[in-house]
Amino acid sequence: MTYKEQGEAEPAPSNEPALTALSMYPDQWALFLDIDGTLLDLAETPEAIVVPPSLPFSLHALSRKLGGALALVTGRSVGFVEPLFAPYHFPVAGLHGAERRDAGGRLRRTLIPPAFEEMKRAIAREAEAWPGALVEDKGAAIAVHYRQVPEREADIDEAMQRFLREAGPDWALQRSKSVVEIYPARAAKGYAVEAFLDEDPFIGRKPLVIGDDVPDETMFAVANRLGGQSVRVGPPNGKTLARASISSPARLRDILASLAA
Repeated sequence: MTYKEQGEAEPAPSNEPALTALSMYPDQWALFLDIDGTLLDLAETPEAIVVPPSLPFSLHALSRKLGGALALVTGRSVGFVEPLFAPYHFPVAGLHGAERRDAGGRLRRTLIPPAFEEMKRAIAREAEAWPGALVEDKGAAIAVHYRQVPEREADIDEAMQRFLREAGPDWALQRSKSVVEIYPARAAKGYAVEAFLDEDPFIGRKPLVIGDDVPDETMFAVANRLGGQSVRVGPPNGKTLARASISSPARLRDILASLAA
């Protein structure tokens, strides 16, 4: 049901052109949001991120306007994301799509072989030689953060490439902002978006995807191919597939709050 059918005034379009269609025709669009660097400001460590108190309710209200067609697509695990936006629950693709909880609450996970568990332990042992680097065990993925020791980037990257070769073709390497990660090769945020679009309440809608980093490029590609909208958070970047930009996570939060209201 549209706003006109309900007898309500249509909401004013957002100042950002990429979000105008979403605000005017919420029954036609699905919204997919990255978390770190997109919804939330980046922090020195993964656990140091701050969720503004008003954000969970803004997402909940906007999700209701979209008929539930709002999902979080992140490199974090679903278990990590769950308490961030409590008491509200949203569909989530975690670990770049290696695990996914749909709108009905069903959770699908990539199986973790024992050899990968042993490799994670080996990475943690080697990381002891990089004081200040942070190893994040995500379950089906493992990441090494070097934001606090940028001079170790080359060492960490070389080591993670070596571990990737040992892991074999079922695993892939992802470089993001001050982090190198090994994760399942079949996992990609773009695939997760397509999987959601095959299910209720997303089916039949056009995707609007918003992200800020290299892993989000697969989402941008899917949105562009399907006639949707792709938005990158941060300064303009000529290398991105995103067709629009928003200056910062704070600005995006303001826009989402306005749309929700």
